[in-house]
Amino acid sequence: MGYIDDAFTNLKHNLEITPTEQKLAKARHEAIRDFVRLYWDLADDFLTGSYRRDTKTKKLKDIDIFVVIDANGSQASFRNQAPIQVINALETLLRQKWSAASSDGMAVVIPYGSDDEVMSIDVVPAFKRDGGGYYIPDPSAGEWIATNPKHHHELSIAKNADCDGKFVPFVKMVKGINRELGEPVKPSFLLEVMAQALVKPPIGRYQDEIVLFLATAAERIGEEWSDPAGLGGDVNSAMNTTQTLAAASALDQARAIAERAVDLEDEEQERAAYDEWKKLFGKRMTKP
Repeated sequence: MGYIDDAFTNLKHNLEITPTEQKLAKARHEAIRDFVRLYWDLADDFLTGSYRRDTKTKKLKDIDIFVVIDANGSQASFRNQAPIQVINALETLLRQKWSAASSDGMAVVIPYGSDDEVMSIDVVPAFKRDGGGYYIPDPSAGEWIATNPKHHHELSIAKNADCDGKFVPFVKMVKGINRELGEPVKPSFLLEVMAQALVKPPIGRYQDEIVLFLATAAERIGEEWSDPAGLGGDVNSAMNTTQTLAAASALDQARAIAERAVDLEDEEQERAAYDEWKKLFGKRMTKP
């Protein structure tokens, strides 16, 4: 292996969540789930999102929890209420213990501080859906929308197996680039959905795969990218036309940097190549 290959091995390691971070995240999300269960009748509660799928980048922002309300319990009437009312009810409940909790879209966010290894946890109220999946509140649309995060997790596991364990680290790297660029692609789950479709096994060197992915993603980010569970509509609907164009431009600029890095490596200018990759990964890219 060469210098850059070793740097990518370090990058893969640096993007992995440490046992200490896992322990802290576990203590916090279990405390939240236990607290909600004290006051609400729940059919289920579970971790979801990119932390559950192991595609979360660090620091740990927006760890997602679903609290699934029992359709026959004391809060059954929530299903017939406007989404914002249910979000507000959950916010009121959580603020009894976490005073900084606040509603943000489909979730109530509990922040812990920007310097904390676990920066925030998102709590999403949900109801089970006949036929599989869940309904979650979408206050901006004023309706309950269908989703199936457990299916997303299954798809990620299967894709990672097809790619000999390289898919999950690759997604973390692409999300890491997005974060370093100031998160022009929103939500970051969109990158994961695109990678599910665009990345084909066997995965080659991460350097080459990143160039290929960024080039195609820049060209196709404006297309409709459907929820892979077949329930939630277009994943890129959160961005307007201006934001989509800005995301395409940012991805293309990242592609140019990645291409330059690969060219420099091919010319055996590995220190110069490392400096280019550092622009895309920041402090997570460390020298061998």
